[in-house]
Amino acid sequence: MTIKKIFTLGLAFVLPLMVSAQNEITVFDDQTGENEEIDLPEGMRSEEVDSLLREWNTKNYLTVDEDCQSNGENPEFTKEEYISRLSRLPNVIDMPYNEVVRKFIDQYSGRLRRTVSIMLGASNFYFPLFEEALETYQLPLELKYLPIIESALNPGATSRVGAAGLWQFMLTTGKQYGLEVTSLIDERRDPVKSSYAAARYLKDLYDTFGDWTLAIASYNCGPQNVLKAIKRANGVKDYWTIYPYLPQETRGYVPAFIAANYIMNYYCEHNICPVNTQLPAATDTIMINRDICFEQIHEIGGVSMEELRALNPQYRTTMVPGAARQLAIRMSPEAIGSFIEAGDSIYNHRADELFSKKETEVAVQAAPVAAKPAASRSRTATRSKSVTVRAGDTLGAIARRNHTTVDRLKRLNGLRGNTIRSGQRIRVK
Repeated sequence: MTIKKIFTLGLAFVLPLMVSAQNEITVFDDQTGENEEIDLPEGMRSEEVDSLLREWNTKNYLTVDEDCQSNGENPEFTKEEYISRLSRLPNVIDMPYNEVVRKFIDQYSGRLRRTVSIMLGASNFYFPLFEEALETYQLPLELKYLPIIESALNPGATSRVGAAGLWQFMLTTGKQYGLEVTSLIDERRDPVKSSYAAARYLKDLYDTFGDWTLAIASYNCGPQNVLKAIKRANGVKDYWTIYPYLPQETRGYVPAFIAANYIMNYYCEHNICPVNTQLPAATDTIMINRDICFEQIHEIGGVSMEELRALNPQYRTTMVPGAARQLAIRMSPEAIGSFIEAGDSIYNHRADELFSKKETEVAVQAAPVAAKPAASRSRTATRSKSVTVRAGDTLGAIARRNHTTVDRLKRLNGLRGNTIRSGQRIRVK
């Protein structure tokens, strides 16, 4: 691919084991001579990374590989070395090198080194699931790296705009592709079901554009935004040509995807040690058609609560509502054997106590918030005003349109940086 634009990115780095507050990078366009800010994808943002590092499954299921010897230094490489390595990846999707890609690689090999270690350990469990789904639809297997930039391989990840799970499905798109969301279940967090839904969605996007980089970009910002960018670029269907017309985060999305492919294959060259995962390498599912609680499986079947939660993140509480429809519980083969041997005793154990407690918890979760008195709502309506962020909007542009200032917008919306996303609601008054 011919690179239409070459950019220089300025980044501030900190020590590898510290989490920076940086959630965006500044891009200098040599053609216009102007700087612009690009939002980092969700899986590269400091708050999402920090959340991942605090997850219980990180503490309990990922441990340092004592056999990996590394001095922790991130060596410098030439442009030619990066080009050569990217060209050797066994990929169908084009992986060009430019300075934008280089600086995203620098993010992973510098500020996010510890996160890469964790993702390398988690990938041993998740990548086989991704590959099976992608292979089912005959899609390029390198798409398995999309959840790296979407969620940092954290099934519990939730974005600023409500996208959830490894593949970061929005509620509407998830339901469109068959993912159920109720008070008890969020199948966007189901590693298996969401992977098959993502594969179908990616196939549909590729069928729309006939180009993988455009399909990947539209996975991030939606096909309508990509179609608008193509129209503004006089109909040219090339990511690097439509780049200036894409939303801020999407401008870095394909470069981040290329960087994720690179770092997950060449981590050794950057002295990054993977962590070990203690999650069972082999798992299977058992289908149930009766209600059951994780506590029953734990106490009778001998499976730890932590393992049940790690392997079944789609259940929003510890109750599995199998009576409503047949549902799957993922466990190790040994645990499934114990479950089958236990028979009805596992369902009967503490049933009255546990289900009474769970029903109360669910009722509290589902209870609507008490409405404010009409007079109070009226006063609030006259005092406040919100707008929806358009594609390509900045805080400055919104401030000008609404006769206010960027600082006031930040105070009203609790924003620490300048990051906003298309479709987000912003208070302007």
